Amino acid sequence: MPLTLTRPDLQRTANFIAGEWCSTDGRTLDVTDPATGALIAQVPDSGAEAARAAADAAHAAFPAWRRTPAKQRAQILKRWNDLVLAHQDDLGRLISREQGKPLAEGIGEVAYAASYIEWFAEEATRANGDVIPAPVPGRRMFAIREPVGVVAAITPWNFPAAMIARKIAPALAAGCTVVCKPAEDTPLTSLALVALAAQAGVPAGVLNIVTASRERTPEVVDVWLDDARVRKITFTGSTPVGKHLARRSADTLKKLSLELGGNAPFIVFEDADLHAAVDGLMAAKFRNGGQTCVCPNRVFVHEAVHDEFAELLAARVSALRVGPASDPSSQIGPMINARAIEKIERHVQDAVARGARVLTGGARLPALGPNYFAPTVLVNADATMACACEETFGPVVPLTRFADEAEVVAQANDTPFGLAAYFYSRDVRRIWRVADALEAGIVGINEGALAAEAAPFGGVKDSGYGREGSVHGLDDYLHTKYVCQGQLD
Repeated sequence: MPLTLTRPDLQRTANFIAGEWCSTDGRTLDVTDPATGALIAQVPDSGAEAARAAADAAHAAFPAWRRTPAKQRAQILKRWNDLVLAHQDDLGRLISREQGKPLAEGIGEVAYAASYIEWFAEEATRANGDVIPAPVPGRRMFAIREPVGVVAAITPWNFPAAMIARKIAPALAAGCTVVCKPAEDTPLTSLALVALAAQAGVPAGVLNIVTASRERTPEVVDVWLDDARVRKITFTGSTPVGKHLARRSADTLKKLSLELGGNAPFIVFEDADLHAAVDGLMAAKFRNGGQTCVCPNRVFVHEAVHDEFAELLAARVSALRVGPASDPSSQIGPMINARAIEKIERHVQDAVARGARVLTGGARLPALGPNYFAPTVLVNADATMACACEETFGPVVPLTRFADEAEVVAQANDTPFGLAAYFYSRDVRRIWRVADALEAGIVGINEGALAAEAAPFGGVKDSGYGREGSVHGLDDYLHTKYVCQGQLD
């Protein structure tokens, strides 16, 4: 099944700055198919010049965009949402082609991305302020919410449509203008979304996008970090990079939203519905081949049900169909690149060397291509293993036995990260004890699929700060101005 587009002009291969598609200094970046390594397209490998031009355009467009009535901004976003949904199949094909996830997942991601555009289109008209009761006669006091200004959005490769929508939609809804740098592995989906935003009527300069390789990304981002006109950075990616952005933002005191690494625990208590727990783990762990920041990374199973759970899980995992997105039966696609495969393999080998046992999978699948890894279940995992300390970011489930609630909660919290956590139990008293005790920004109780546009998404500790989605997601693109008028008597 070829992943060809019914609307070929959606595959854009230039930067979009000040309403124009433009090239840069002639350097290019190859975009390749992770399933085969074949070249898909070449996009600009931009540097400081393009980054400055994008910031100039966003700064120039900001005064008019912030004065655009909220209802009008909402109407533009709604048109963007309609165009995204109208081109859902093509956008899904682009995602699957450059990111590798099965086509059904790619098309599903487009619907998920559109849900954020629609949500923030509606929230644009609800950025209400407050009238404050005055402490003295003859005075009126107000708190007004205003856009922060130019926003720099830096997005990851694992959800190239959803992540850009989750950042750009609230920024535009709030009245901010945007400069964006998509991930070097998956720029085509982001460029297509920007093309549809322009078609929807987003004015020139309000939304700008610049592509760059890993090597030149610091050159692009440093321009925005040093530019005092850029008032906010929103970033999804690794914790070390997030900390670097926080340090470099200090000189200009930018507002930051950082959605960083995770090390999510998944706890199965002895009173859990095991079949439901397996269903939840499959949904949470194997979406996008395990390449999500909220994937369960450490799975703790009570010793009384461990063996039964492991058997049920291994049967489900071994039945997963691995293959390219061009095969409609594929459930797990290739990993994004060679670095990802090497990390997954290193984690499995380290776990086995330290006493873990492979129930299913555990190896590459070279017959399919260079970037495939078999979905894997390990037993006898423990906290000494690399897979317990680092995000594997792949289709590997390590199972650890536990005997005591307090013990497993302590183990779950024994990480610098705190993005997501999951647990399964039918004891209502335990449910609230454990939900309160887990140190995470997102907690799933008897549920493996957590994300929704109406819910706040973000972490604590080294998983960052700020929230995306929900009413809280709009707040991150606004600041509050206090206005006091006197002499009214």
